[in-house]
Amino acid sequence: MDILDYLKQKECSFKVSEHEPVFTAAGLATVEHVPARQVAKPVIVRADTGRFYVCVLPADRKINLYALQQHLGTDNVRLATEHEMEMLFPDVQIGAEPPVGSLYGLPTLMDRTLAKDKEIVFQAGSHQRSVWMPMAEFKRLAQPTVLKFSYPAAMEEIEPMPLDPFFYDPFLM
Repeated sequence: MDILDYLKQKECSFKVSEHEPVFTAAGLATVEHVPARQVAKPVIVRADTGRFYVCVLPADRKINLYALQQHLGTDNVRLATEHEMEMLFPDVQIGAEPPVGSLYGLPTLMDRTLAKDKEIVFQAGSHQRSVWMPMAEFKRLAQPTVLKFSYPAAMEEIEPMPLDPFFYDPFLM
């Protein structure tokens, strides 16, 4: 079942947008004419327990694997490989995974910076199609665990050192 069928089955409120192919979350923000913070970017990680997680964060932020490791209480968290992604998401184009883990039997973790938006946009399994959805609907559907596991992408340009997962983030205020 693809994401659109899943959303219909769950009786979600959403709209679909067709656009030119985009291959990044930032590119999706550009073609949809929305701020990057409103685009839900899924990042798939694997904990050393063997469990996979769909981590959802704004397009203008980067994932902090150390913070996830601390939240999950594991010794290691890494990005899923392309082969693992193909196995986990057989019905989508690689790089266009929807941020809804429940469709694939995976837990969804959402960065709290994304939780502030009233509406989000995300790729719908295709590089040419996206879904617009109210945040309340997304939370009802994905039932995410809300954590702090990202940092502003611009910080990599300022300071390339590893970040403490509990540092003060002025962008959250």
